[in-house]
Amino acid sequence: MLKKFAFIGLIAANAMAMHEFGLNINDVDLEASLKFDMGQFNPAVEPNTTFIGIKYLKPDSDYSDYGATPASYEEVSFAMQKEVNNSSFYAGMGVKLNYIDEDGATFMSIPLSLSGGYSVPQVAIPVYLSASIHYAPKVLTLKDAKNYLEYRADVDVELIKNGKLNVGFRSIHTKYEGGSFIKYNQSAYIGFKFNF
Repeated sequence: MLKKFAFIGLIAANAMAMHEFGLNINDVDLEASLKFDMGQFNPAVEPNTTFIGIKYLKPDSDYSDYGATPASYEEVSFAMQKEVNNSSFYAGMGVKLNYIDEDGATFMSIPLSLSGGYSVPQVAIPVYLSASIHYAPKVLTLKDAKNYLEYRADVDVELIKNGKLNVGFRSIHTKYEGGSFIKYNQSAYIGFKFNF
């Protein structure tokens, strides 16, 4: 089902320009993401305010409380953000649909998201700080899921125009029916982002 949503999202975003491609790794995990700016070619939407995104995470058991290597994580997201009073800060909110297909149990949830960021002013190399939190209570879960909690913090350094070195930390916890929160993945990572 999530693959159908991702396909629809890609078709919808095909009429717009791709805003950002990101790839994050550590010694055992791989995460890839695409984020599309809906305002780049749509005059009714202000650029850099409304986004459709997809993400794929292939974690390893090294940074997880799962008994074996966890199944891959997939998501489709929608987010809006706005600069705060012509400052270097921005605030955002959104929603996403995520999916994990473990053997015998399917985790699906619709977390609500809050995010914020800061562009460090007057530095030789542009530096961006960002953080986000994503939470789905039981009422926003499907299939075998009961709760979902994720938080992230990132530092991006723009080494070349439209190319950023990314260092960050993520913590993702899942809760299935009849169980307690389990650490799906909690790890630091390094990677890059390309803006188009």
